[in-house]
Amino acid sequence: MGFSNDDRILIENLYIFKGYEAKKKLIRDIPDKGRGLRGLNKLLRKLRDTGKTARSGSRRPRTARIDNNIDAVNDLVLSQEDVPKTHRSPHQIARETDIHHSSVYRIVLKDLRLRCLKKRRTQELTASNRDARLTRAKKMLRLYPQSAVDFIFFSD
Repeated sequence: MGFSNDDRILIENLYIFKGYEAKKKLIRDIPDKGRGLRGLNKLLRKLRDTGKTARSGSRRPRTARIDNNIDAVNDLVLSQEDVPKTHRSPHQIARETDIHHSSVYRIVLKDLRLRCLKKRRTQELTASNRDARLTRAKKMLRLYPQSAVDFIFFSD
């Protein structure tokens, strides 16, 4: 039978503030609880090692989403104000920092609250492109009679 939270707090305070040890005073102060010296020693060892007696939980510990990695990804994912166009893609960041690319995506999405977007090429029309298209379209429309113009449509 394990220690309750109240017992853990009591043992922790007696050990830290009064210097009680397991064999001497702690075992005498909590005799009716049905706990042995072995469990008490284990709890005190945990207190000395970690500084806490509380359970650490059964989750797998975070390995990639720690503060150092979050800071490193944050520096690489955004362009700096004084040096524009210095951002990196998640795969580039993964290669540079030795963090798995899915962890980089998770850091960007959950910790930095940003979205990863993939660059795509699109056709951008400048003012001169628009003017050239308009003149060519008008020339082409002049090639056909007025009655056939209604049946012509452009996919642009």
